[in-house]
Amino acid sequence: MRSLFFIFLILTMLLIPAIDLKDGRCVRLKQGDMNDSTTFGEDPAAMARAWINAGARRLHLVDLNGAFAGKPVNEAAIKAIVAEVGDEIPVQLGGGIRDLDTIARYLDDGISYVIIGTAAVKNPGFLHDAATAFAGHIIVGLDARDGKVATDGWSKLTRHDVVDLALKFQDYGVEGVIYTDIGRDGMLTGINIDATVALARALSIPVIASGGLSNLADIDALCAVEHEGIQGVICGRAIYTGDLDFALGQQRADLLGLA
Repeated sequence: MRSLFFIFLILTMLLIPAIDLKDGRCVRLKQGDMNDSTTFGEDPAAMARAWINAGARRLHLVDLNGAFAGKPVNEAAIKAIVAEVGDEIPVQLGGGIRDLDTIARYLDDGISYVIIGTAAVKNPGFLHDAATAFAGHIIVGLDARDGKVATDGWSKLTRHDVVDLALKFQDYGVEGVIYTDIGRDGMLTGINIDATVALARALSIPVIASGGLSNLADIDALCAVEHEGIQGVICGRAIYTGDLDFALGQQRADLLGLA
């Protein structure tokens, strides 16, 4: 029975609370704009504990300052979160990760998965080296608008097609892809289901949806296409404003997983 329970957890859509860190605080941005942020908590470790208590099975951390600076900035807050979480659930982290030493340090600190975004696009060789050196621990983050990948905290739009890049990175051996529709992130306008499914269908590794999650209807829509290879969804502004009850959302995903 215990083994069946864990298989169920693996197969169930994961709702992954995001803890975005800016100047040591928990914030949410609108469309990646650092000048348009709302603070939702002064204690990141306490926020992590609250989401675990609500039923989270994974946490998503972003060092926002690091993403813009190109190097880790909020390490103290990240370490506090990891110390609070311990080995209860996996923690994934992105933002400002540009070298193998930083990855090694974060994994040694207790981070389960390191997310490489801008550096993967600008320096694919680095991503390849990371996926080889830290097999099973590297996720690539692809942020896109209208199918084209953005970098540098979403401030620069490239000509790279998101599906083409994802296929290339899949061949490198990354563990999965986080796909963010940056036109919807923080706007509570709903997940871009069509684009997420198109990407998942093209890949054999899991895809995590991100950007625009707003209510239970989005959870229903994602669970309906989970079989396409969509492992989970990043939950941001909606769970902080109360538009989506996180615990209820995960419970709903679990029930739909049994259907």
